[in-house]
Amino acid sequence: MHDYVIFVDTSADIDPAYAAANDIRFVPMHYTLGSEDRCCSHMEDDDLLKRFYDGQRKGDLTQTSQITPSVYLDLFAPILAEGRSIIYLSLSSGLTKTFDNVLVAKQELDEEYPAAKLYPVDSLQATGGIALLAEKAVENRAAGMSAADNAAFLADAAHKVCLCVMVDDLMYLKRGGRCPATTAVLGTMLNVKPILIIADDGTLATINKKRGEKLALKELLTQYMNARDASLGNRCYLTHADCRGRAETLAGMIKTENPDADITIMGESPIIGAHTGPGTILITFWGDRSKLK
Repeated sequence: MHDYVIFVDTSADIDPAYAAANDIRFVPMHYTLGSEDRCCSHMEDDDLLKRFYDGQRKGDLTQTSQITPSVYLDLFAPILAEGRSIIYLSLSSGLTKTFDNVLVAKQELDEEYPAAKLYPVDSLQATGGIALLAEKAVENRAAGMSAADNAAFLADAAHKVCLCVMVDDLMYLKRGGRCPATTAVLGTMLNVKPILIIADDGTLATINKKRGEKLALKELLTQYMNARDASLGNRCYLTHADCRGRAETLAGMIKTENPDADITIMGESPIIGAHTGPGTILITFWGDRSKLK
């Protein structure tokens, strides 16, 4: 048994086999599909993801809700009571207020369980970006790094993870308030694919727009080649919203340019997919965020 536990929330699209083998645990998050309210407590299977994105295509409204302090208290208290500390990698504070809620819970838990500590880490990331950080957390724990030192390492490493997104349908960004309605309608008519990144403050930023899938995938490859840093590792997550063919095409393009790339393809969690829509492709890798432009 490890002396501390690593948690991510279910916005992290991490390989479930890896998570199980290395005792990475999940903080559940809620989402809706039409009138159905679901608690996502682990990585959803392919059949459910297919139903989720097909529902979006049919017009079902999809929403998510923040994790409340009470969820953290109920989940973390029994572990801290055992004297075991916790590292928790949260969805970026630039995308949600959930990180504020875990800080509220931490105040209460620190007072009640002084023998163990909760270390919340703002990932400044989502999906595969959190997965990359979780893998580093596991490596550091296996090497004997303390929970406090590991949390500090991860807070610094969060600035060295790059995330690029190709959104297929601008209307989903419009619903989330990240794209004006007129731009969304015109862009959809013209088959425009916006390219977004997570900026250094953890917020989403648009860096380019490409007309058509082929040019958009080439742009993702260009961003990857410009910003990647092999000295930090060749791990790469490709996350897709029910468009595995696109992810496999991009994986092939990456392997052609960088045969050492270690790529994991994952379906995109409904927690993020609710806001990006079907057809979205995300690439996350170790690199220099300042070169994403």
